[in-house]
Amino acid sequence: MKHKILAGFLTLSAIAAAPAALAQITLAQTTLAQTAPDYAAIVAAPDRSEADRKLDTNRAPAQWLAFIGAKPGMKILDIFAVYGWKAELLARAVAPGGQVYAQNSDAAFARVKDRLEARLKTPAAANIVPLVRVFEDPAPADTHDFDRVTFFYSYHDITNLGVDRARMHKAFYEALKPGGELVVGDYSAKPGAGTSVAQTLHRSDETLIAPEIEAAGFKLIDRGDFLRVPGDSRDVHSHGGAAPVDIFLLKFRKPG
Repeated sequence: MKHKILAGFLTLSAIAAAPAALAQITLAQTTLAQTAPDYAAIVAAPDRSEADRKLDTNRAPAQWLAFIGAKPGMKILDIFAVYGWKAELLARAVAPGGQVYAQNSDAAFARVKDRLEARLKTPAAANIVPLVRVFEDPAPADTHDFDRVTFFYSYHDITNLGVDRARMHKAFYEALKPGGELVVGDYSAKPGAGTSVAQTLHRSDETLIAPEIEAAGFKLIDRGDFLRVPGDSRDVHSHGGAAPVDIFLLKFRKPG
């Protein structure tokens, strides 16, 4: 009888301890999922192309990845991916278990098709999914709950292409999971320039962009200043010379 009672106590103790043990396992898994990769090592990977390394200049890719917060297991929608410099860096950061959806419009894809398809054949791009879709509907209806939507260095082209920006921002909002983030960056125009220099200087006015994006339901939560160039006059073409260009970065969150 004593042995039976003792066994009963041991069973009850094990049952009582199980939730605590389960909680520890869950916490460990969550901590692992939240651990950021070594962004500097990703940028320094020996299999990255020389062409991509040249594009790293004045873009601080390790800090850029950290600002986005790309981590293993994430699902990211990269807007206007062109030939995939950004998408590949993101793909490396979200591996293993994550995916990057590289969106281009029909016109953009036609220009970069060969270069992008060559990249997609490399091991580093194994978790990149190419998408050819309009900006107002950048992802299939059955592909949603993204952790991040990223849009860099081409936002000024949206005005030139006649894209409905309000519809586009709403599509980004719908594509993200609750708590997901939209991260945008572009070459800076002078405050108040609006869309007037989008075509002539290939620059964007962040004082216009931020309120437009917040109107879709997003909340501006952070700004990145590590690509700022105070000496940039902002009145010359963003690709017009060898001097570094001022770049703003904005991070928005979908409530939830």
